[in-house]
Amino acid sequence: MTYSLNSTLLLTILLAIGLFFFLRASSKDRTTIVEITSSQKPVEVLNIIYEWLQLRGWKQTGGDFDKRILIFKGQVISSKLLAIFLSLLGGFGSCALGLVIIQIFPTLGWWPILLGLIGGPVSGIIYSKKSAREEKFELRLIDRDDNKEMTSMRLRAHRDELISLENELSDRLDLKSDGSLFKTPI
Repeated sequence: MTYSLNSTLLLTILLAIGLFFFLRASSKDRTTIVEITSSQKPVEVLNIIYEWLQLRGWKQTGGDFDKRILIFKGQVISSKLLAIFLSLLGGFGSCALGLVIIQIFPTLGWWPILLGLIGGPVSGIIYSKKSAREEKFELRLIDRDDNKEMTSMRLRAHRDELISLENELSDRLDLKSDGSLFKTPI
């Protein structure tokens, strides 16, 4: 086996590993907890957040009055466009692996190229199955004895949903947080 075939095989395997980790990251749970305060009264804040969540497709499924918790659930669907894109990447990557296998083992004939028929659909199916799931949005009011006019709450939800809430309702509710949602972990 020549040096160029070895390096091509190595690069093709690295591309397959990259696709695997991309599929894994696309379905990773990104639930985050953040504390937010508002200068408005709790009833006003809860009404606005409730309406906002209803418009986004969240359904209230429970809560605990004594613990001051509201729980919403929503169904996250997978992106059809991303599933198609990942299927194409998986198909082309599998075909590339098949071509490298043909170069290394010419006695196998042309059948390793058929790996593309397996790799493409498998990538799209894995993404579609893993990324479609039910998510929870929990809102808990926090007692602050020093000021009854302010609202403090702890939100537990998907990071992207919390960022959307802060972007869209920040001015309307005069929301303040530590800004950790907008910081990257790196």
